[in-house]
Amino acid sequence: MNRTSPSPRPRRSYSRRRRTCHFCDSGIKRIDYRDQNLRNFLTERGKIVSSKLSGTCARHQRMLARAIKIARNLALLPYLARP
Repeated sequence: MNRTSPSPRPRRSYSRRRRTCHFCDSGIKRIDYRDQNLRNFLTERGKIVSSKLSGTCARHQRMLARAIKIARNLALLPYLARP
């Protein structure tokens, strides 16, 4: 009794448009911890958004994470969202 399992559904291939870095497009050289736009790179829970979701390049993602951490330390941004 050699039963063959049904073949899995074929995977659909789709091309996802690569997001470009907001900071490279704007020509921003340094990310300042006092910038109010840092909230755009936080989730509603207060976590830093990954570069895959935000589209930032690796260099600017490191600068962004450092700026967010400094702003959190100075109480300009929350560590956690209120439950």
